[in-house]
Amino acid sequence: MLRSRPFPRPPALLAAALLGLAAPPALAQPPSRSQPAAQSAVQTNRIAAVVNGEVVSRADIAGRARLFALNAGIAVAPEVLERLTPQVTRLLIDERLRLQEVRRRRIPITDAEVAEAVAELERRNNLPAGALRAQLAQVGVQPRVLYDQIRTQIGWGRLLRTQLGPSAMPSEAEIQEAMANARARTGQPEYLVSEIFIPVDDPTTEAETHRFVEEVIRQLRTGTPFPVAATQFSQSQTALQGGDLGWVRKEDVDPEVAAVMERMPPGAIANPIRVPGGFQIISLRQRRESGREIATLLSVRQAYFPFSSALDPENPTQQQRDQVEKAQRLAQGARSCEALEAASRGSDRPADPGPIRLETVTPPPLRALLAGLQPGKASQPILTPEGVMVMMVCSREQRNLAEFTPEQARSQLLRDKVELLSRQLQRDLRRRATIEMRS
Repeated sequence: MLRSRPFPRPPALLAAALLGLAAPPALAQPPSRSQPAAQSAVQTNRIAAVVNGEVVSRADIAGRARLFALNAGIAVAPEVLERLTPQVTRLLIDERLRLQEVRRRRIPITDAEVAEAVAELERRNNLPAGALRAQLAQVGVQPRVLYDQIRTQIGWGRLLRTQLGPSAMPSEAEIQEAMANARARTGQPEYLVSEIFIPVDDPTTEAETHRFVEEVIRQLRTGTPFPVAATQFSQSQTALQGGDLGWVRKEDVDPEVAAVMERMPPGAIANPIRVPGGFQIISLRQRRESGREIATLLSVRQAYFPFSSALDPENPTQQQRDQVEKAQRLAQGARSCEALEAASRGSDRPADPGPIRLETVTPPPLRALLAGLQPGKASQPILTPEGVMVMMVCSREQRNLAEFTPEQARSQLLRDKVELLSRQLQRDLRRRATIEMRS
């Protein structure tokens, strides 16, 4: 199986990757007014499965499928939701098994932790408090659908850490061996990959699972963000990071995946790949040579002065002239990054956009401007239809981004153990469980 797995995030951040929230899409319509309310209630309250005595209802399944549609920011027709049903059912059964095991081991997950994860999610998506609950209600998704998913992810990650214990930390000898292996592969291809893993525990369900995997790929190729689909459906621990597998070499993945990965162009999404234990969906984001990726990293400060209306270059408003004059005075007088930070106070745009890799800056004219700026010297005002901006380079350094560090080696070795334990535990829970499926 894929062997480079990120370790689960700290609980407070687990929900941050759950939703790529956009405006609520037009989902499958609720029952028409002509349909009797009692009939609708019967349909949604039907039992789909009983897992160790706990019920998974049709309403649970419909809620998770609608949550996926909301996350993806797409309209999902009723027939698409119906095609998602078998795999969503399996996913909910596995989650129920995980949560039951978390409870059995008395691993605490407080309502406050779930609430903090939801609040963090709203902050990451620039939503006011309570807006997420309102969005869910607007498309007919009960908030507990999301809350239960968050609770299970927090608990499962905590259970894995408890099971592994301190003895799971790689030894210095293991780290040095991994470092030596990485140095020996310098110059060989590396691939930045995202993954979705869909397990096949029962050979009789393989055809059904394959159809579901093809449906997920279809949604990905029509615009569903890969991290959204991975978070909702992947049964790998990378689901917590939106499927991000990081930089891998062909030796790090299954031979079936390596054969496809080597032929893929960046940006492509592969067809279903049958691997031991299930199906893999992969997306290739970048390709590079191992140990060789020299990049120019910039620390930048910016001050942005917005226009109150779109700029007409032939007929600027007085407010726009005032903003441009303000930017010109700053460009002429600023002598430090602190001066740009002071000028940016109160702006909607942060003064510090974070580390910038020069080679990836777009559009090209902006990249050329930053490349030519000496540290500590302000740029001339940069005019856009929405406002005017002044930028300054604070520092510039060359760094080998492909250098394999001891910390990366330690993390990779730990990821392997986490993923192996997660799959072993999930298989054991399935094998011991009493699962009754209802038609």
